[in-house]
Amino acid sequence: QVQLVESGGGLVSPGDSLTLSCVASGMNISDYSMGWFRQRPGTEREFVVAMKWQAETTYYGNDVKGRFTMSREIPKNTVYLHMNYLNVEDTAMYYCAADPYGPAWRSPYEYDYWGQGTQVTVST
Repeated sequence: QVQLVESGGGLVSPGDSLTLSCVASGMNISDYSMGWFRQRPGTEREFVVAMKWQAETTYYGNDVKGRFTMSREIPKNTVYLHMNYLNVEDTAMYYCAADPYGPAWRSPYEYDYWGQGTQVTVST
């Protein structure tokens, strides 16, 4: 049974940094394209970043390019989202998603597995 568990969210100030973690079980992240999405109340789930399963390509959403970085640690079966220069518009619930051998889709509908999410709040 595939399970994704996110952690690391919290309340931070504008300009701060935060790193989210997503620990996978029941699967090997090296066989899955992994993505991070975020969702604000009343809006659709928004693409943040996705890493292709072979890790040769990573795609970033325009709003986070240059500020966020995705990485993975295969021995720990964990992917990370390193977020820098956070602003209030980054406030959202952040979700980790997995798609077996996928091309790192930007659409959330292409991902088979999801975590429960971790809340990030950026406030003055």
